[in-house]
Amino acid sequence: MTTTTPRTLASLLAAYRDGRCTPAQVLAPFIQAAGQPEAIAPTDVAWISRAPAAFIEQQLATLEGQSPDTLPLYGVPFAVKDNIDVAGLPTTAACPAFAYQPERSATVVERLMAAGAIVVGKTNLDQFATGLVGARSPYGQPSSTFSDAHVSGGSSSGSAVVVSRGEVMFSLGTDTAGSGRVPAGFNNLVGLKPTPGLVPITGVLPACKTLDCVSIFALTVADAARVLAVAEGDEPGAPVFNTVVQQPPRWPSQRALRIGVPMAPEFFGDADYEQAFTAAQAAWAGLHDAEGRPWKVELVPVDMAPFLAVARLLYDGPWVAERYAAIRAFIEAQPDQMDPVVRGIIEQAPRYDAAQAFDGLYRMKALAAQTLPVWQSIDLLMVPTAPTHPTHEALKADPVGQNGQLGTYTNFVNLLGLAALALPASRLPDGRPFGITLIAPGGADAALADLGIGWQRVTQQGASPLPLGHGLGAAGDADLAWPEGVELLAEPVLPLAVVGAHLQGMPLHGQLIERRARLIEATRTAPCYQLFALPGTVPPKPGLARVAPDAPAEAGHAIEVEVYAVPLSAVGSFLALIPSPLGLGSVELADGRWVKSFICEGSGLVGADDISHFGGWRAYIAHRQAQAAAEPSSANANDKRAA
Repeated sequence: MTTTTPRTLASLLAAYRDGRCTPAQVLAPFIQAAGQPEAIAPTDVAWISRAPAAFIEQQLATLEGQSPDTLPLYGVPFAVKDNIDVAGLPTTAACPAFAYQPERSATVVERLMAAGAIVVGKTNLDQFATGLVGARSPYGQPSSTFSDAHVSGGSSSGSAVVVSRGEVMFSLGTDTAGSGRVPAGFNNLVGLKPTPGLVPITGVLPACKTLDCVSIFALTVADAARVLAVAEGDEPGAPVFNTVVQQPPRWPSQRALRIGVPMAPEFFGDADYEQAFTAAQAAWAGLHDAEGRPWKVELVPVDMAPFLAVARLLYDGPWVAERYAAIRAFIEAQPDQMDPVVRGIIEQAPRYDAAQAFDGLYRMKALAAQTLPVWQSIDLLMVPTAPTHPTHEALKADPVGQNGQLGTYTNFVNLLGLAALALPASRLPDGRPFGITLIAPGGADAALADLGIGWQRVTQQGASPLPLGHGLGAAGDADLAWPEGVELLAEPVLPLAVVGAHLQGMPLHGQLIERRARLIEATRTAPCYQLFALPGTVPPKPGLARVAPDAPAEAGHAIEVEVYAVPLSAVGSFLALIPSPLGLGSVELADGRWVKSFICEGSGLVGADDISHFGGWRAYIAHRQAQAAAEPSSANANDKRAA
């Protein structure tokens, strides 16, 4: 099949709007290549089944009277991993004896088709979505689009390959242990792995139902975000296995972005991968925000031990029994019809009893608690998408061990309820791609996408832009911009300026941390405020007051503040903690913006010391501490009088 042009969703939708092509013209190659409904396993091992011509034509007919302005995915061809149901096409899960005809499409497929996207076929996978290599299928073993000798990655092998080759604009995969990320890294793609629970999994054959995510492969983050905006959201009446706590829509570029990197990364002797990851860390120096302003990045070494301990639980713990539960009737009736490696993994399940399942859950929760302090010092993690890239020959010699290595930086993510975004980073000396993955707390999908677009501006623009996919050319400016009109689910936030005991390092800062507040910037108020030390407050607190309009200019000061993004859902509980005479009001910042902040009733300032000349509470506290160190007896006496 000839590749379609334009290459990206952004450029295709623009071409439709301009009249340069029509959906019928774009889908014509798929209609010509379509087989009959029973035609399974085309000669191209990336596909398990092609959509029949009539099936595609029926979808095209639904576009009549519509346009890209009414349907966000108007006329966009896409492929579906063959463990996701599409009504009218068989679901095989890469096991012919297991195949069935679904009566209804998966919820995510229904949403995409309703938005105008066109299903053109089902793609190959590691059988029952068990594996990260892409080589456990009777329908063939896809290779990386960059090397016939190397594996494509899995389990979403075919879905990655057909996007990398430019056959479809995007595809759906699934991700339990990294299946939506590893193939992206091996095929120079974006692999968007949403927070567990963000995209419905009804109609997806489970691997581990409590962990499974529907993932998106695309050439650009902007394209993946456009698809996610359609796919995400609760499904009324469906079982809830994971509750998504939304995070703010982006990390503030007014301060340094804190990116955690493994303190001692493991590459299993792959020097090319190790060098590529080092180069990727340095590449952040070129990051700019959406307005083109430099965005400072601070790389923070992270001890990955608790994360890696969680990762080992996925296959060396009772979660393998969840895979058994998904196909229990089949594996007990027809075990000889399964891939022997897959069967060997899932057949371990009966050795775990209910008590051991709970033990595993308790162990995972304990390890998860050990990871929580890491997120206080970083905004996100950056890891290699995979630590190495095995060949088919190496995999034959050690099918389980090689697969296990690929899960080093992926297996823990869904167990911990995190969001992840796999990104192209560079090319290795032999031309194969190298990718990184950004990982953030669950609900930070919008922020990851926003940052991922920034990363692609670094890597895919400039003197040596990284090409899209496999030989699909460079991205245009429109491909590397946030898609117009697209909004991802994110927690609405209230910008809140704190001036005293809630500053970083101060006694009440934990009240902000408990409410998932994130620092936006450290700045100052407009030069028209006074700061007072309020007597008798525990812990000591200041009061901020705006000077009268007719006060002399020298009466006002610019006071140090920190501005936080506080989730709106947490503002009420935060407000309940504020004692009299303090409250929340509006304060003008140095650049003229107005934000909510702590203010003080006039009655509370009676008898309070004016400490404005210190420029902020932190400097005042440092002054008091210095006084106490120099004159301990005098300081103690003053404190008693103040109390």
